[in-house]
Amino acid sequence: MNKKYKVTLIPGDGTGPELVNIVKHVLEYTGIEIEWEEVEAGESALEKYGDVLPQNVLDSIRKNKVALKGPITTPVGTGFRSVNVALRQELNLYACVRPCKIYPGVKTRYENVDLVVIRENTEDLYAGVEFKPFSEEAKYIIQKSNGKIFEDAAISIKPISTTATRRIAEFAFNYAIKKGRKKVTAVTKANIMKYTDGLFFEVCRDVAKNFPQIEYEEKLVDNMCMQLVQKPELYDVLLLPNLYGDIISDLCAGLVGGLGVAPGANYGDGCVLFEAVHGSAPKYKGLNKVNPTALLLSATMMLEYLGETEKAIKLERAIAEVIREGKVVTYDLGGNAKNYEMAEEIIKKLTK
Repeated sequence: MNKKYKVTLIPGDGTGPELVNIVKHVLEYTGIEIEWEEVEAGESALEKYGDVLPQNVLDSIRKNKVALKGPITTPVGTGFRSVNVALRQELNLYACVRPCKIYPGVKTRYENVDLVVIRENTEDLYAGVEFKPFSEEAKYIIQKSNGKIFEDAAISIKPISTTATRRIAEFAFNYAIKKGRKKVTAVTKANIMKYTDGLFFEVCRDVAKNFPQIEYEEKLVDNMCMQLVQKPELYDVLLLPNLYGDIISDLCAGLVGGLGVAPGANYGDGCVLFEAVHGSAPKYKGLNKVNPTALLLSATMMLEYLGETEKAIKLERAIAEVIREGKVVTYDLGGNAKNYEMAEEIIKKLTK
């Protein structure tokens, strides 16, 4: 008897709902039974409930432990910097995992790229500790800067803790072992930010001692950008603080063909949220043009997390085969198919 899984589903905004429906449809043909608990966040939730992140969304994810999310728009003027960031912080989803892998048939300047960006998700400049110009806090910090900061400056504080760094470093090394990866590269700007980024390197170095089977190295973020553009095939697992991780993950998506083929997941101790890396693309809403690959690959990550590894591999192979053939694919992959037509082609491969 097949196991039944209960998963929170957030359709999202813009093209999100159509992509989520495609993923639900494709997953029906994997033979896995999923009961979806649908909740709303973002613009659609603001219109219905007056809140971009209603409490029932958080309650559902905490209860079910697993969620799949379509891309969300953060409405302007809501007080939220980002609904996505708020979800990660509220649920303590401290590890952002973004695989970047070339699938033959995707237009790219590179080959043999298969790396994973692991980004600390809870602190750094994204912690949101900021002070307006001329606020009492800003004045105090400026006073303590010994003339290094102009008096009309806004201030952001960059916390990097031993606790959060150790947690993400251990996650990265354990991920490398579980996935058969060989190397972890920590990336910061520690030559300039000696205390914060320096601490990140120091803790990663200490954690690496407990994983002698995994090669460990350190790179400065500016040099890492050049290295990735010149020879990305040399890298395996990249381990970064929040801001650098955000930037480098988009660079790596560019190496493998763009955000349309970039899946993602956010892991915490209690739950996991799977999502595509790309945005909601509201101008394409209703046109069925947006590539479903990123969210489908995120769903394969979800299946693997649920322990359905064989089904996850089979689904990824079906996606890869359709992309390689290039006959029924969306415009960004060089075709002229609607995204639901591409999904039907994936289902054919999945069920043959």
